[in-house]
Amino acid sequence: MHPRRPRGRRIAALLLWAWLGPVATASALDIDPTLLATEDVVATQALVDDVLPRLPQAWRDGLPAGLVLEWRDGLPAHVAGRRVGDRILLPRRLLQAWRMRESVPASDTGPGMVRHALVHELAHAYDRAQRNVLSGDPRLRDLAGWQRSVFAVAGRRSRNDFVARTPDPYELERPAEFVAVNLEHFVLDPSYACRRPALHRHFSAHFRVPATTHACAPGLPFLDVDAEAGEASLLALDPARVYEVDYLLAEGNTQAMSRWGHSMLRLVVCAPGRTPGPDCRLDLTHHRVLSFRAFVGDVQISGWRGLTGSYPSRLFLLPLDQVIEEYTRVELRGLQSIPLRLQEDEIASLLERAAQLHWSYDGRYYFIGNNCAVETWKLLHDGVPRLADAPLASITPTGLLKKLERQGVADAAVLEDAGEARRLGYYFEPMSARYDALYAVARDALALPHPDAQAWLALPPAGRAPWLPQADLRTSAALLVLEHAAQRRQQLLLRDALKRRYLGRDAPDDIAPALQALRTWLGDTGFVSRPSELLPDGYGLPQSEERMRVAKEAQLRVARLREQDGALREDLERWLPADKRNVLRGIEANLETIGARLRHP
Repeated sequence: MHPRRPRGRRIAALLLWAWLGPVATASALDIDPTLLATEDVVATQALVDDVLPRLPQAWRDGLPAGLVLEWRDGLPAHVAGRRVGDRILLPRRLLQAWRMRESVPASDTGPGMVRHALVHELAHAYDRAQRNVLSGDPRLRDLAGWQRSVFAVAGRRSRNDFVARTPDPYELERPAEFVAVNLEHFVLDPSYACRRPALHRHFSAHFRVPATTHACAPGLPFLDVDAEAGEASLLALDPARVYEVDYLLAEGNTQAMSRWGHSMLRLVVCAPGRTPGPDCRLDLTHHRVLSFRAFVGDVQISGWRGLTGSYPSRLFLLPLDQVIEEYTRVELRGLQSIPLRLQEDEIASLLERAAQLHWSYDGRYYFIGNNCAVETWKLLHDGVPRLADAPLASITPTGLLKKLERQGVADAAVLEDAGEARRLGYYFEPMSARYDALYAVARDALALPHPDAQAWLALPPAGRAPWLPQADLRTSAALLVLEHAAQRRQQLLLRDALKRRYLGRDAPDDIAPALQALRTWLGDTGFVSRPSELLPDGYGLPQSEERMRVAKEAQLRVARLREQDGALREDLERWLPADKRNVLRGIEANLETIGARLRHP
């Protein structure tokens, strides 16, 4: 850039413009002075001199020759800029906002809007002149959210589902607009490197400028949800504390939607103070699980709605203990935890992508084309560049595992010795085996006629009740565990029955108040699956002040849910069919009988 010319020389230049039309300014961008007053031309030159030095040199060098900036009346109200041929058109109303830049409060966004509009159009000019070098870049499209389809012939998905925490929804229109919007923030927003770090590094590498970062908030933010404890807090996950990432497979069962298992990723997080290494596998309470789920708290999902994409698909961060409880104790499914061969920088990249998904992604669940296996594959594909070219795409969790093994990414040898796998936490066996062992204790002591624990639990509570007073201390302890298992399973089934009966269109009118309370309660739980609800403004990864707001708001919502929970449970229980209420009460009576035997053997 040449130094700015004195005002007198600008006026002389204006006289030349009047005779000769547009001439080159001291930059790569000409100015059309038609219908502009002298002060307007001066202000326009100041805008050009303000914006162009902010652009990386490679960007300025890549602009097409002969670009002309023109202020234009008649552009639609929603249009902040437009490129037509070699002309960049900006609405004349923005010129007034720019001229007033020195006399308006610092909080006024008008001058900033003008800068953003010009940078946006210069971004389009560069990208088009360089044959869509950015908007056509496969890696950038991965980062942006135009993800690969699991079906090779389909290419990329046409819809971008990274709809939350966006700086401007216009970026989702198409890749070219995504590039322009993000380059605005790349050059004008100092916090861009913290909010969208992967994109910042990508643009920095492309334009050959240092990928410097300002004081970013430490760690990667996740909403840490513990459903069992009824807690939700903000976790700043340090990738350096994640020793390994495992492919976590919940084994299939007889349910149609669960026959091929469930794909998740286990994060082996080291306890504070522990040097990352194999001993971190002992720190189970610190381990977390990345799990794509169709929705929160359901027992099963409708096959039809799963086929038509009627459920959201979102990424949860869950305590490993909760996942073990859910699958091994309630669903009676084993968990295989198979290490993935990833380098430290690849783990960091994967976690950074997961954080972006956690705050921005709101996909649709499809039983075939976008299920848990597909979502996990896309996370690995987009989060670990080395795996992007590997043939890993699969529509089943077991199929994805086999492909990870074939590519040498997953090390399934840890499962070969079943005893060692259980001892070292590579396999968590379903509680069905333990339930059978406990039932065997009771069967031998009481001469129970039923063959196994499943048959015992399938009995109505009244069918189990006569045997309970006869149990000794050891047998009562075994029966207590089994009765609690029956209670948990029954509660989940009843919750699903309530949902299907009373949240549908044909709900009885006489329970309207209870239904409204339930819908309000479910609405308050929405932040668990979509943490962006806690931050209605801002974009990208939340930073320090935003994280404090998230933590505070999450605690407020949890407290409100706790207040509502007890009254809601009592109210809804009244609307259960009589036979269902009797089952619950029968189990409670059985638990009281066993408790009395344990207290007074």
